[in-house]
Amino acid sequence: MNNKFKSFALSSLTIALMATTGQVIAEEDDSEAIEEVVVKASRLKGTASAVMQERKNQAFVADILGAEQISRTGDSDAAAALRRVTGITLVDGKFIYVRGLGERFSSTQLNGAAVPSPDPTRTVIPLDLFPSSIIESLSVQKSYSASMPAHFAGGNVDVRLKTIPTDFVFNMKAKLGGNTNNFDDGLTYNGGGNDWYGVDDGTRAAPDDLTQLWNSYTSINSLDQDENRLVAAQLNRDYDPKSESINPNTGLDITLGNKFDFDDFRLGFLSSISYDNKWEVSEGYEGQDFTKGSDGAWSLVRGFDEVDTTEHSVRFSGMMSLGLEYMRNHRIDFTSLILHDTRDQVSDKRGNTNNVLLSDGLRIRDSEVIYEEREMISNQLRGTHNFNDWWGLGVDWFYSDARSNRYAPGNIETRYIISDGYNGQPEDGIFDYVNESSLRKASTSTRYTFQDLDDEVENYGYNLSLPLAFSGIEVELKFGGDFVKKSREAFARRVDINTLALGDLDLTGSQLNTILTDDVILNYPLSGNDNIMRDTSIAGDDYYSGQMIDAYYVEADFFFNEKWRVVGGVRYEDFRQVVAPLDPATGKFDLPSQPTEADLADLAFQEDEFFGALALTYILDDQMQFRASVGQTTIRPDLREVAPATYIDPLTGFPIGGTPGVESTDIINYDVRWEWYMETGENLSVGLFYKDMDMPIESVQSPSQDGPSLIRIANAEDGYVYGIEMEFLKDFTFLGDLGPVNGADLFLSGNVTLSDSEININTQSVVEQTGVSTSISNPTRRMTGHSEYVLNFNLGWDAPNGYHSATLVYNVFGERIIIPGIEGKDDAYEQPFHSLDMVYTYYPTFSSTVTFKVQNILGKDKAIEFEDTLIQSETKGTQFEVALKWDF
Repeated sequence: MNNKFKSFALSSLTIALMATTGQVIAEEDDSEAIEEVVVKASRLKGTASAVMQERKNQAFVADILGAEQISRTGDSDAAAALRRVTGITLVDGKFIYVRGLGERFSSTQLNGAAVPSPDPTRTVIPLDLFPSSIIESLSVQKSYSASMPAHFAGGNVDVRLKTIPTDFVFNMKAKLGGNTNNFDDGLTYNGGGNDWYGVDDGTRAAPDDLTQLWNSYTSINSLDQDENRLVAAQLNRDYDPKSESINPNTGLDITLGNKFDFDDFRLGFLSSISYDNKWEVSEGYEGQDFTKGSDGAWSLVRGFDEVDTTEHSVRFSGMMSLGLEYMRNHRIDFTSLILHDTRDQVSDKRGNTNNVLLSDGLRIRDSEVIYEEREMISNQLRGTHNFNDWWGLGVDWFYSDARSNRYAPGNIETRYIISDGYNGQPEDGIFDYVNESSLRKASTSTRYTFQDLDDEVENYGYNLSLPLAFSGIEVELKFGGDFVKKSREAFARRVDINTLALGDLDLTGSQLNTILTDDVILNYPLSGNDNIMRDTSIAGDDYYSGQMIDAYYVEADFFFNEKWRVVGGVRYEDFRQVVAPLDPATGKFDLPSQPTEADLADLAFQEDEFFGALALTYILDDQMQFRASVGQTTIRPDLREVAPATYIDPLTGFPIGGTPGVESTDIINYDVRWEWYMETGENLSVGLFYKDMDMPIESVQSPSQDGPSLIRIANAEDGYVYGIEMEFLKDFTFLGDLGPVNGADLFLSGNVTLSDSEININTQSVVEQTGVSTSISNPTRRMTGHSEYVLNFNLGWDAPNGYHSATLVYNVFGERIIIPGIEGKDDAYEQPFHSLDMVYTYYPTFSSTVTFKVQNILGKDKAIEFEDTLIQSETKGTQFEVALKWDF
């Protein structure tokens, strides 16, 4: 560790590293292009033509999805929309996998700026936060260029927000919908069913006395029994699930904007607010441990075979953009954005454990509430300047200040024991979860968790471009700088209710609030010296982290003989990162009193390196071109993955342990693509890609004695991923009149990706790196999260009179590894999900639009399996929505 970085590491450990970030890349005014495509007969083909033109002009391989295309498929947020892009799959409704590579292998930007994440398990932002109503386009660059962050493998996703309109705009859109799963009653709880505004009213938060103990670093375990009782009685215990009818889904979007011309100046603004209130009821299955019988079949040992869940989500956003333009050569834009998303989920689970056996007439029932508020606030300022008198010099600059927060107060899980019979003898095999129930007698009968996470990013930079012309050659020279400061502060506490302390108290009942009343907690005689409430937080639940990146790049874009385009560049990045766990008992860093350089090395990470990129385009004619590119990139471990603490993966419910010694993955990216853009708006492209990886970051599983197995982060030795992508848009004009419709009114668009991957894991190296023994079933296997195929097809129809349009949308991904196998068990795969959606739009007047959409028409369910054995499942139901939009 050099002295410069050691100084940075030490200072990062002694202060909270509360920095901010953001980055903005200026965009050119594309209003002329928009005005050109408005007159197209086909709405989709018109906007697709504009998008295809941008993709055609890109020097590097990129896929772009426009606002009209997103509207056409009926997707409500950026995550859902991106699954329509070639080679992209959606995981957990939030994160995208590009070309079969997990979310850590891609980066996300907002208007070209780095953004923070409110997800405690990942540093990449969940894309479901961005409502489609504020999105102008989504750009996915798949081949690396030196102007992009070097943290790149699958691709870079840029969420481009709507900006200053070309004319006055004022519209409102109201939505009403539901889900077939919601026709029956769902689960709610007191304080959880009326939060239509998506902000906790304080009932879930930790009581003031408990907060004061945490702030003074006084353990509740050290309190005497009477003091402990007083604090325990203040905990909200009114979380018992109850069955109620479910309200319909509602939503409202409002947009207002205009532009004003003053001689050489143009001033404009655009404001937008969006609100969605949705419910989703589901049934599921959550297996945790299985045993193999003599017949070779696996049977459930530990887990939940009956899971009823109701999730209530409230999402609102607000955006304001201001723009000032001078003589079309100088433009300054300011954008302020707030995104807020609340998830309130209540579950009732029934199953068994290794000790609570069905053969003994016993079952367990877990009542669980998960409540979280995610919020991101971003302020961006960017400028674009063209100096025609200075040889056409172009200057772009940007500054972004963004912060995100995840607030999860009072999440709770309570376990009950259900006894169907007497003296361990089953009566009739029918369990009465109300009258045969009792609260579990254990040190952890109920667990509360309180979490708070703040992520801040400051990103600023500049880009200079200078066009030059020689005999038969046009050259554009580019130079830029990009500077990122990022910090994260995480807080987590776990508090358990110890019913063993209550001695011989009768725990019969099915509701926590009626069993552990205030009178019981405050007055019932305690057993020995036990306390009712125990703090079970561990070192690493709290942590600070900081990240700094200083980057510079140079790039040259050559265009000669009207046929050839060559772009090459080099990027230099100086990357520094520190992750420091805290001891919640003291608030101090969880380090020896005199930390050695080795201790710091486990927490700090630094590298500075050059990354090169080269792209070649051969333009055959106005319609056809060929591309090839190669780029060197890296993938660095997430902040949480190098913290020496354990966290829960929200996708699988499995604990994940960070590994301080994880190293970066070095990647060489190769791309070739043939593109054909026809005058009719039809298009066809075929591409090949190959990625060679050294030390890829992967997930491995470790054995567990109780509860879900532990997943560890480690480096494999090497790996690769390769594949072929095809994208097309074709109309049916050649079929002529088809009777009820004309072939010219129909078109089919879509994409197909076929790929494969392989990683090689050295088990001994993993043991040395993680410090945990593991017996990996498949040391050579596909990468976690990789699907061998992804298909997207859109069948569209536009009525000749312009009053109607309809789209049938199909999406499916191939099975992908979610949980790596150990001890002879095969890897667990998420099964293909065949999604069929339909969107119909009616335009009764020039100012009004009526849209009806149905999603998951086939009623498919989510499932994870290994060796034909179900591990997890969740019913998704069929969603439907009708929306009315009015332009004033």
